[in-house]
Amino acid sequence: MVLIAIPCLLVGGTEMQTLRLVEALVANGYQCVTVCYFEYDRAMVQRFELAGSEVVCLSAYGSRPAGNIATYRYLNDGLRRVVAYYRPTVAHVQYMAPGAMPIVILRRLGIRKIIATLHTDASIYNDLKLLRFLQRHVATVFTCVTEVAERSFFGSSNLFDTNYQIKPHDHITIHNCLPRGLSGNSPKNADCRQPITIGIVARLEEIKGVDLVIPAFRKVLEGHPDSRLVIVGDGKMRPMMEEQQRQAGIGGERIEWTGRVAYGRLAELYRRMDLVWVPSRSEGFGLSAIEAMAQGCAVVAAAVGGLTEVVRHDVDGLLFRPGDADDMAEKTLSLTNNPERLQEMRRRATESANKYSFENYSSKIKSLYSQLKP
Repeated sequence: MVLIAIPCLLVGGTEMQTLRLVEALVANGYQCVTVCYFEYDRAMVQRFELAGSEVVCLSAYGSRPAGNIATYRYLNDGLRRVVAYYRPTVAHVQYMAPGAMPIVILRRLGIRKIIATLHTDASIYNDLKLLRFLQRHVATVFTCVTEVAERSFFGSSNLFDTNYQIKPHDHITIHNCLPRGLSGNSPKNADCRQPITIGIVARLEEIKGVDLVIPAFRKVLEGHPDSRLVIVGDGKMRPMMEEQQRQAGIGGERIEWTGRVAYGRLAELYRRMDLVWVPSRSEGFGLSAIEAMAQGCAVVAAAVGGLTEVVRHDVDGLLFRPGDADDMAEKTLSLTNNPERLQEMRRRATESANKYSFENYSSKIKSLYSQLKP
């Protein structure tokens, strides 16, 4: 039995990748129980259950205790009940949140095989000494979602494959993956279409850099007035973006707002796009980038975090200066002004997406877990 521990089960990249982990474990014959400490979305809980995991939400109302002492007691009591009932042999902890508490508690409860996954780079952590202590003395292995992230934490990186032999208290990189059955061979119109359709798929929040989208699109329209923009997602920044559109005088026929859509509809939407923007100010990996690449979209992304590893500049996408709408528009125009270059980048993006297939990821998870047996 594998216990997967996660702070929240909401709609986000970490939850989606944790769902892929559950699917890979179940496909390889493991039983799973997923423990959510705090907030949760009922639809996401159901997705984990449909994937084959039992789910335990420690808080009936998705609330959080106030203060470190209350939080530790709450987690200790909840995890103690789960461990006593399910008797897991392996714990896989998602995120160092809150702090190191779940890792320490699970070890004190007698679980000796603990994997901890870091879904971002080291910039959001204040105490790397504590993390490195856990890596050297408590956790069996730390996994990171990119080598960029792994090096930011540990100073070096080890890209895991099925031939890699885990060492005691190791740290490794296992890339995030595409949904099962989706890889870089999806059917799509191979011709460069006119007008060009640009897309963004993101929570409309400041950290996702969505305030850059309308200013950059306005500049693209100066060169290509028939271009279209499809904005997939919702969030606190939407009213501000709609005001940007109004002030820029961009008509409703040029921008389509889909709002939040079911995950199953994303492939259909990506296939309508020629180029996808990922303007995040911080990004641990960038699932939307590989999803777009798998559907034959060129990607123009901010040069931050894992995006610098996922998107290879001038090979299968372009990177722009973070926070710079002018550079974002300039990189986009360099493709839209050169249809042959855009088409070649779309082709390379499709090929690059193959290495992020669920099948490759599942085989790595099988290899990792097989090395944890007593």
